[in-house]
Amino acid sequence: MRVIAKVTLKEFWEKHADCEQQLLSWYKIVVKAKYTSFDDMKQEFGTMKVLGSDRVVFKIKGNKYRLIIKISFKNQLVFIRFVGTHGEYDRIDAKKI
Repeated sequence: MRVIAKVTLKEFWEKHADCEQQLLSWYKIVVKAKYTSFDDMKQEFGTMKVLGSDRVVFKIKGNKYRLIIKISFKNQLVFIRFVGTHGEYDRIDAKKI
């Protein structure tokens, strides 16, 4: 998968250093993968939550942070749509971001 844009993750972990390793691990797993469905992803990330037809939410650092991606299985693309604290996540519409 191609992840657009890693810099979003980096900028976040520079402000919240306690999640750097977990976000890097997530990134390394995803860029090596060739997911064809949400079920494929679920095998690696059991706690992920699917939102609609193209969004996924991941709990980061024991649910202290949230990561939302938009995914295109056909094009093998993952777009970082949001990374933030749990409180920030509660104030957005995760299905539309």
